[in-house]
Amino acid sequence: MIKWIFFDLGSTLLDETSRAQEVVEATAARLHVSPELFEAMLEGAARRHPYVLRKELLGGVTWAPWPKRLDPLYPGVPELLQKLRERCRLGVIANHGTGILAQMNLAPYFDVAAVSQELGVSKPDPRIFQLALERAGCMPEEALMVGDRLDNDVAPAKRLGMKTLWIRQGWGGKAVPASEEMQPDMTIDTLEELLPCID
Repeated sequence: MIKWIFFDLGSTLLDETSRAQEVVEATAARLHVSPELFEAMLEGAARRHPYVLRKELLGGVTWAPWPKRLDPLYPGVPELLQKLRERCRLGVIANHGTGILAQMNLAPYFDVAAVSQELGVSKPDPRIFQLALERAGCMPEEALMVGDRLDNDVAPAKRLGMKTLWIRQGWGGKAVPASEEMQPDMTIDTLEELLPCID
């Protein structure tokens, strides 16, 4: 029985679409190709790479930095979290800075937050998942991890014995599971599908 649901933040609860598009366009300029051509190339590569916006680029070119601003919430996030809180306890496991939940007015919904800047360890390192479970007093088999990335969210959670739900949003959602450890227990395309899925 699932007693805890842990969420990733970026491209799971927070919509990174606008910032990701800026990164793609700025990186295309570094490569001296059109944004449209670069995006088409990324679409093809995304199916073979768990997170194509971290893929090594040709010719020693580096990705443009991510703009430093907060992403908006996907529509309906507060309402969804409120409904989920009536069923189980909620936590966050994310590669983010401290204070992000307060900045996004999400802190009241979560009982546990394991964020990389505070803990000094980042996903996919299993220690951040273990720390979250310890703080929650939760056994892995009693927890569900919800995230957009097969490499950062699904695979490490599965290795610990957590249930996994892959939400195919953002660039991480364009991948195809390449191994059994990256095969999620459940898959959805939007947050609206989450409640019926866990029912």
